[in-house]
Amino acid sequence: MAMHGPTDRTAAGPRSREHANGVAVAAFLAAGIGSLAMGLFVVLNEADIYSAPSLYGPAGGVSGRTTFAVIVWLIAWALLHFRMRGRQFDSRRYYLIALVLTGLGILMTYPPLWELL
Repeated sequence: MAMHGPTDRTAAGPRSREHANGVAVAAFLAAGIGSLAMGLFVVLNEADIYSAPSLYGPAGGVSGRTTFAVIVWLIAWALLHFRMRGRQFDSRRYYLIALVLTGLGILMTYPPLWELL
């Protein structure tokens, strides 16, 4: 017995509808930018170029660095979200960029890198 209804496929096949992925791409890119910001704050601190203030005494300067990195991430996310929403992007390209940014951010928090400075 054949069932007919909203889940049926037409003779042409399943309905294909391209969805806008701009907000997801924006979130991934913002995460990469936030990670890179954290790495930059760490490197600048270790090179004695910039020292973030201690926002919580027991944690020391790391509380300022992480707070500023989160602020950079949130600003990047908001700006990218409003710029990219409702649009379709080649997600692989942007996810690769986000992955590279995140990798660089993680690499810059690695202590042996500081010794090169």
